[in-house]
Amino acid sequence: MTLSTKTVVIVGASRGIGACLAREYAARGYHLGLLARSEGPLEALAAELAGVHNVRVETATLDVADGDAVAPALETLMARLGTVDLVIANAGVLGWRRAGDGNIAEDRRIIQTNLMGAIAVIDAAVAFFKRQGRGHIAGVSSLSAYRGIPGSGAYSASKAALTNYLEALRMEISSKGIAVSIVHPGFVNTDISPGMEKYPFVATPEKVAKEIADGLEKKRKNIVVPRFPWAALMPAMRLLPDSVMKKVF
Repeated sequence: MTLSTKTVVIVGASRGIGACLAREYAARGYHLGLLARSEGPLEALAAELAGVHNVRVETATLDVADGDAVAPALETLMARLGTVDLVIANAGVLGWRRAGDGNIAEDRRIIQTNLMGAIAVIDAAVAFFKRQGRGHIAGVSSLSAYRGIPGSGAYSASKAALTNYLEALRMEISSKGIAVSIVHPGFVNTDISPGMEKYPFVATPEKVAKEIADGLEKKRKNIVVPRFPWAALMPAMRLLPDSVMKKVF
């Protein structure tokens, strides 16, 4: 494998897919900017990657749900890195709630993090890349952007909205030298999504991270992971009867 001299910034990097992406890019020789809420795991990961792969790793703690903190944290980190080639908006939370239980606060938390937090990250990245004159933005959405998951309405809505936002953004900034990619993972078995083993075609985060990195290096606009079987199944999900979807989920 040819090692890179590029730099990637990953938001939501301390666990799950984000941590696996950090390891995958470090193995490819990328320098890293890593942001997450949990300082301890983030610093441990940074020390691991710098030691094993001899790459530069800069870190910052950030809760994307705090919208006012996002741009300053990203600006400071990216300024330390100098040149940035790719920003991956990966931070997100899961959430399950039955409609009618009155717990709207849970829906608000999910949408604030998954949608507004992601938009804040993306907006800061766009501003930086406009000044730099080039760049690549990737947002991690979900299979639920194609079809809502019963019991997870707010999560599904947040990911569908993020996909739509990124599609609009791609057209808006296409003349600015900034590429936009949307990542749609299927079922991924991580420590932040317990119980995934009961769903079909579950993938490891390591496999998903490798496929994401491969797709982003080719600047694919839409990356479905794992590609088999979800590249065919995700679009078809919109055609399935409600009765089938309820049985699956």
